This record gives sequence, C-alpha cells and structure tokens, in this order.
Amino acid sequence: MSSKTWTLTVLCLVAFVTTFGAHIVAVNLPVYARQVGLGTLGIGLLISIYDFAEVFAKPLTGYIADRRGKVATMVVGLAIFSLASLLYLIVDPRLLLAIRLLQGLGAAAFSVVSLALVAESFSKERGRALGMYNAVKGAGYVLSPLIGGAIVVLHDFSAIFVACAAIGSAALLLALTLRDPRTDARPISSLTGAETTLDYMPNPADDDDDFDLRQMITAFGNRRMLPWYSVIIINMFFVGILFGFLAVYANKLGYDQMRVGLIVSACSLAYVLVQPFSGALADRFGPARIILAGLLLSGSGVMLLPFTSGMALGLVAILAGLGVGTVWTNCDTMVSTLADPETLASSMGAAGSFKEIGDMLGPLTIGAVAQIAGLRLGFILCGVLGLAAALAIAGIQRRHNVSIQA
Repeated sequence: MSSKTWTLTVLCLVAFVTTFGAHIVAVNLPVYARQVGLGTLGIGLLISIYDFAEVFAKPLTGYIADRRGKVATMVVGLAIFSLASLLYLIVDPRLLLAIRLLQGLGAAAFSVVSLALVAESFSKERGRALGMYNAVKGAGYVLSPLIGGAIVVLHDFSAIFVACAAIGSAALLLALTLRDPRTDARPISSLTGAETTLDYMPNPADDDDDFDLRQMITAFGNRRMLPWYSVIIINMFFVGILFGFLAVYANKLGYDQMRVGLIVSACSLAYVLVQPFSGALADRFGPARIILAGLLLSGSGVMLLPFTSGMALGLVAILAGLGVGTVWTNCDTMVSTLADPETLASSMGAAGSFKEIGDMLGPLTIGAVAQIAGLRLGFILCGVLGLAAALAIAGIQRRHNVSIQA
C-alpha cells in the first residue's frame, strides 16, 4: 500500500468515527430515556448538544491545528472522544449530556482537521480523495443504527460507548502513523488571523459543518439568498428529526432496537444514495425545481410518519430520506449559482453554517412540541414547515422567474 493510499484510508476511518459517534447514540436514546425517565425534550437536547459542541469548537481547533500541527490536533481530538466514551461507563448515567458534550468537542477537532488533511495531502487528486472521504463518512449514517441496535439487543445501552471508544481508539492508533504533509504554497491570512497556506484551506463547499460568524452576518444582509438559506435550515431540520426521532417513534410502536436500526438505516441509505441522481436531475431541470420536489417529498413524509407502522413506516421513512437527500445536494448548487462571484466563498460557508443550525434546531423543536402535545403533533408541525417552505419557493419562482436550467 502506498503512503498516500494509507493516508487516505486512515483519514476515511476518522471521518467514519465522526458520523458513527454522533448517530449510534442518537438512534438508541429512547432506550436510555426509558432507563432514566427522560422526556422527548431531553432526547432532543442530547442529540443537539453534540452538534452544538462541534459548531463552536471547530474554529478554535482549526486555529490550534495551524499552530501545533494538524495530525497532533486530530490525535488529541480522537483521544478526547475515546476517553469521554469510556467515561460514561463509570459516571452516573444522568451525566450523559456532559459525555455527549465532550464527545462533540473531540469530534470537532478530528472531523475538521481530517478534512483539511485530505485537501492538503491530495492537491492533485482532491476531488477523488474527497469523494472517497465523504462516501466513508456517509457510511457512518447507514451502519451506526444497525450496529447500535444489535449492540443494545445483545448487551445494553452502555455497551454503545464501548464501541465508540473502540473505533475511536483504533483511528487514534492509526493516526499516529501519519505526518503533517509539507507544502510550498504561499501563506495567506485566515479570518482568525492564523498564518496558514493555500493547501491548508479546504473549499467551504467541501465541509457542511464550518461555522463563521462573519459569514453569517454577511449572509443576513443578502435578501436574495435568505429564502434559500431558510430552505437549508428546514432541510437539516428534517435530517435531525429523521435521524433522531424516527427512532423515538419506532420505539413507541414497540419495535426492538434491531428493527429500529433497520428502519433508520434504510432512511439513511436513501438519503446518501439519492444525492448523485438528484444532482443529475438538477442539471437537466434546474436545481430550484428539484429542491421544490424534495421539500414536498420530505415534508409529506414527515407528516405521514406518525400514521404508519410496519412496511408502510419503512417506505415512508425511505421517501422522506430521498427528499432530504435531494434538497441537501442541490441547495449548494442553488446557492453557488445565485451568489455574487466575489462573495461565493462567503455564501457557501454561510450555507454550511445554516445547515449546522438546522441540524440542532430539528431535534430540539420536535422534542419540545412532543413533550407538550405529543409526538404525532410534533411530526405534523415539522412537516407543515417543510410544505410551507416549498410553497414559498414556488412563489419566489413565479414572482422573480427564478428557474435555473442546466
């Protein structure tokens, strides 16, 4: 195996740890909730705290990585994640919120740095390398519900954290074999004032998790873009709901965790696989129309979920996954097409920030509504939001003739 192939293999495993650690716990939180007497709002908070930690820790870890070394920062992040996972085995289970916060802080370091290392190490084959990296990262969404469900059925909820620590530690040991790649690119000044290099700076469009306050402020001043940023928030709102509260609903139906994992994995697989096809459709019919269709599909799916069970539940979950995957990939296309050329990077970075915000708000909102008025009403209200956004997009197209063709 060549050194570059080995580097990419290790960084792909690190990417897998990011999504695996987030979703193996989220999907099985209903089991934890029954053990400690937690309500739906608590479940929403436990899902969101991981993303919250990543949003605000990433700028700091990126700054540290530029000064202390990317590989060293990634290793420290993996160590924090792994130790935090093991810590759950010895602390009061009611301290899970603190454990998830620590896991998210560790994930912030190794997720953003691993992406930068891919971009830097493969300057001539960046597209292929990032495609492989994101494919393995996406596999974490699909496999974690299945693996987590099997672990809970065969052992218990706490065993999930043993799995998190094991895969985190494996990635850590392999990461110790890597070196920071050298570059001769000229230095540039980042927003934080850090001295870095062109090859160290990934394209903002390549990372949906970057958060930058200045980009957010700039975005709010662009009225033309705000409707599309709103769509991004609502789509990620659905992602947070589907990857968290679909499991809550399935548990409410009395399904065991293995069956819950199968349903959530089917939804996740649809979400991952549809993206290349929806991108091709957008090239033919225009991203605005395909985004509108995706919102109609996901909004309707979320509204229908609490009225289904058995095979019908799996089918509706897949349809909802197809919807959010369709909107996910084409929102970037829409934003990049409408943005002014001189502010393209800022607009794409802001889009990534809005995605992260939506991913946090979804579980919190449905958790709060379900706590007060029941889970069925929570799904219905969230679905209505998506359909309202779809109608707004249709109105924008009609009023401003916003229909982008290939």
